[in-house]
Amino acid sequence: MNSIRAVVVALALLPSLALAEDFPPAEPLFAATLSDVADKPAAMSVYKGKPLIVNFWARWCAPCREEIPELSKARAKYKARGLEVIGIAIEDNAEPVREFAKAYDIDYPVVLAKSKGLWLMQVLGNTRAGLPFTVAIDRKGNIVSRKLGGVKKADIEAAAEAALK
Repeated sequence: MNSIRAVVVALALLPSLALAEDFPPAEPLFAATLSDVADKPAAMSVYKGKPLIVNFWARWCAPCREEIPELSKARAKYKARGLEVIGIAIEDNAEPVREFAKAYDIDYPVVLAKSKGLWLMQVLGNTRAGLPFTVAIDRKGNIVSRKLGGVKKADIEAAAEAALK
């Protein structure tokens, strides 16, 4: 009985892996209009056809803050190959997000989800609506990887390579 319990616990601790055909469509992201840090409309359709790493975060989320430097490094490393990193803040007010982005030297595009944030995370496969949540999308608009919880350098590298295939 203990060995079965150990297997169940081990499986529960593994990151959620899914086959590409198990991922939901990314179209709701591209159909959304969010807000930029100047509180102006930001049509996400401008990113359609580009390989993306999309990171949902919030200022109060400690693991979200820890990911920022690695996301910035990945953007710099893969930008020449067309990859874009986008931060989607689960926030309502632009000014504190703008100040936070400046203080943390976020050099990739940041938008605010406002009232669409939880819904958008859920339709992209984050049924728990937890943060941080990261999705990689290829040029065809297919979600090729996703992870709920903090991402490390290796996670980001794998997501970038999957998006660029």
